[in-house]
Amino acid sequence: MTRPATLFLLTTALASPVSAETFDEAALLAAALTEPPLMVIDSTGKVREQVAGFTAKYGLEANGTKSEAPGTIRMVMSEAQAGNVQADVLVISDTPAAMAQLIQPGIAISYLPSDMVDAIPEAARDPLVVSYSPIVWSFNTALHESCPVNNIWALTDPEWAGRVALPDPLGKPAYTDWFNQFAAHHDAAFAEAYEAHYGKPLATDLASAAEAWVTALAANQPLLVESDSDTAEAVGAPDATETFIGILSTAKFRDNDDGMKLGICAGMEPFVGLMTPKFALITTGSDSPNAARLFVHYLLTEEGWAPQAIDGKMATNITHAPVEDEPSGVAALMDKIWVYDTTTSSEDWNTRQDWQDVWSLARVGQ
Repeated sequence: MTRPATLFLLTTALASPVSAETFDEAALLAAALTEPPLMVIDSTGKVREQVAGFTAKYGLEANGTKSEAPGTIRMVMSEAQAGNVQADVLVISDTPAAMAQLIQPGIAISYLPSDMVDAIPEAARDPLVVSYSPIVWSFNTALHESCPVNNIWALTDPEWAGRVALPDPLGKPAYTDWFNQFAAHHDAAFAEAYEAHYGKPLATDLASAAEAWVTALAANQPLLVESDSDTAEAVGAPDATETFIGILSTAKFRDNDDGMKLGICAGMEPFVGLMTPKFALITTGSDSPNAARLFVHYLLTEEGWAPQAIDGKMATNITHAPVEDEPSGVAALMDKIWVYDTTTSSEDWNTRQDWQDVWSLARVGQ
């Protein structure tokens, strides 16, 4: 279906006919029934289940599409420039790119329904974060009763050369973003972990303890993979004979039901895992602005979030309890999970190439 090639102004798309400041479900639904089918884009296939639930609840036609953040951003930018916006709601986890390429230019905006304000922590309100996705240090439970590593600096030792698995930071900018987050917000923790592991203070000519760790890890030639599925296979394969430590999404722990042997390194210092935010954004050129706002509200409800909760993703809505049968058990370790700080996302965006250079040069021994 081709939509009208009209790029609505923000005030037109989001203020009429229902005020964006006041959530009125009945009024939004009445207006949404006059709009074209809704298109929602997310990086997980679970979006199709969420869209199906939304359609069943409200009787609104909607489509859910799985697309990784870089492709989504390129597509939405092109649609905005062409004045032919197809996507309405974007659920996107590349925080720096979303801020720099979608929010700041006004291509997409954040919308927090008024009845959800008290349920969402202040740090997650603007732009609206609907969830945090955990990635955790993991080991093979068939080979070890507990994780054989308890300090991230151990992963830089010769003993673990070539036996740390993670997605290639050159292809996954989320990791270079985290490198900058480490330096900006957790550098003292990296220095303390070094001293705890080696029994002496860190001495380095590099700009930060975090950079020293990133450099040492890269020089130790970790196994670089394309996806969390590859990391899970390297770490938790039931027939594995060699130990790997890896960092991967808690969503992969559901594969334990099919024989995978993944366990969390619960004692890892200074962090067991990391939490990456997912924004819910509405395109400013959407010709289904009321349906879009209704869907964002639906995402924040327990019913709307349920399909993704089972993967260990943490809803920002504080009234939702973690799913009891979530397979990783990450909810019990939240005090050791570092949460992405959106206040320095611009710096993360601007230093991506710098951190890629740090990683690449260390890999080749320069």
